[in-house]
Amino acid sequence: MHRALCPVEALYVGQRSRAVLSCTLRGPVDVAALSAAFDALTDANPTLRTRIVQEGTGHVLRLLDEDERPRLATRTGGVGDAYAAELNRPLPVGGPLSRAVLVSAPDGESHLFVLVVDHTVTDGHSSIALHNALWDRYRSLVDGERPAATGDAGPPPWPAPVSRLLPPADAADTAKYLEGRLAETRLHPVELVPYDVRRPSGTAGRSAGTDGHIEVSRLTLEADLTSRLRRTARASGVSVHALVAASLLAAARRRLDGDGPRTLGCLSPVDLRSRLSPPLPASAMVPAVTTHLQTLAVSRTSEPLELARAVHTRLSDFLTRGDHLHEMRITPEIPRNPALQLATVIATNMGAVPGPRLPSGLRAVDVRLVPAREQYFPQAGRSPVMACVVSFEGRLAIEFPHSTACFSPDFMRAFRDDVRTGLLRFATATAPEPAHAHAVTG
Repeated sequence: MHRALCPVEALYVGQRSRAVLSCTLRGPVDVAALSAAFDALTDANPTLRTRIVQEGTGHVLRLLDEDERPRLATRTGGVGDAYAAELNRPLPVGGPLSRAVLVSAPDGESHLFVLVVDHTVTDGHSSIALHNALWDRYRSLVDGERPAATGDAGPPPWPAPVSRLLPPADAADTAKYLEGRLAETRLHPVELVPYDVRRPSGTAGRSAGTDGHIEVSRLTLEADLTSRLRRTARASGVSVHALVAASLLAAARRRLDGDGPRTLGCLSPVDLRSRLSPPLPASAMVPAVTTHLQTLAVSRTSEPLELARAVHTRLSDFLTRGDHLHEMRITPEIPRNPALQLATVIATNMGAVPGPRLPSGLRAVDVRLVPAREQYFPQAGRSPVMACVVSFEGRLAIEFPHSTACFSPDFMRAFRDDVRTGLLRFATATAPEPAHAHAVTG
């Protein structure tokens, strides 16, 4: 059995990007039950037990043989070292598109569970839903609940690509939208943050996979500060996403020379699931996301709240116009026109999501979602800064994954701390100005 990848899904094949969900646990874990829960999950979601195969000029998802399908891997070791190892372990083309690993400390009370899924078959929302569904299944097994009878429903169906769920559109309208987007990228080319890691001479042509490794700088806000940040956003008439984006843009501007305006780009992934008719549930294992790119003239003295208002207003207008649907339709043009998604900062936004529900005696100490990929292109000399934003159980977290061949850990820690300072200023604001929108040129 196989399913062809649509042009949008096929873009992820070359990127080799993946969602890395992890859960740090305290308490006893029933390995047999967790293994059974993962098997049930891959039974219900055929894309998790597939490989990518080239067929003609395109690619297809092909089911793995029974002895090749992914199974829960377990080992004993240090939890901290295990996370770094799993973050840097790829899902190569030709192999399974998912992986589940449980690493337990020798005392059997501390554990790290890692679920890795190729972005060809998932996005942030579906990977979080998948992670929670796995623990729901585990809890049911541990608590002795009997699974619901499925009868003779047959094998689960392949999920339809989101690009085929879009409403009809006039090809001329899509072409006109693309023409306008390309004109905008030529009119306002964005500046990128330079790498601080110098490449040795004679290595310009080497791939990023042979240089450095992936590390993550992490910013977290406790529940009280997260609530304060939300109150500031509401009082200012903007989203928390806009406050985060403004803090990222200000931090990026401080990494560029001079004091005057520089054209910076902010790329915001946009969830399509809730914007389709009928809505697509988070449990559907497909990448259901498009993007919004906006450019802003940012100086060292730009007022952060005004930046946030500009980001918020432009993104809201983008959605109101229905341009997110056009953006999805032109996604196959990105390889020919990479400037369509070239930004100074990338700010994802998963919103507030629940953590896993666990059986009595087992506690989730921490839950994380981090995007990772194989190619970071240190030879480019500069690139966007990626920030993965998600609030698990009311606590805001921003993950900054990066290759140490591009940005040094010290550089990214300083960037993270700069963003944190900006967010704390927002969170501790006692009386935000009345909400009003001011356009920022660029």
